Amino acid sequence: MLAYTNRFLGLASLVRALHATWRSSGDPVLVAQITNLRTRIRIIKRMQTLGVLSMMLCTASMALLFFGLQIPGQVAFGLSLATMLGSLGLSLWEIQMSGTALDLQLSDSMQGKEPV
Repeated sequence: MLAYTNRFLGLASLVRALHATWRSSGDPVLVAQITNLRTRIRIIKRMQTLGVLSMMLCTASMALLFFGLQIPGQVAFGLSLATMLGSLGLSLWEIQMSGTALDLQLSDSMQGKEPV
């Protein structure tokens, strides 16, 4: 969860800086970067939601098992695993998008040149 929050805060800061630069320059590459960042922020918010829900379900599972409610505890734990998988899947998607954002950043410096 800490890693998710750090990614969110880093992107929020970057969006603010890019937006200020775009307002003064109007560079269309910045618009593409801001659009990419907006999508990534939405993904991170969903990642965080699923991650928190997973932890809550896991905690509920432990409480249910503590009180001897085997089946509900197992169901809650299964749901916690499913929501954690969803959160991790979104994390993987967001990581892939960050590579696209870096490609956009480097696109103007690499025009007509092959990377080494």
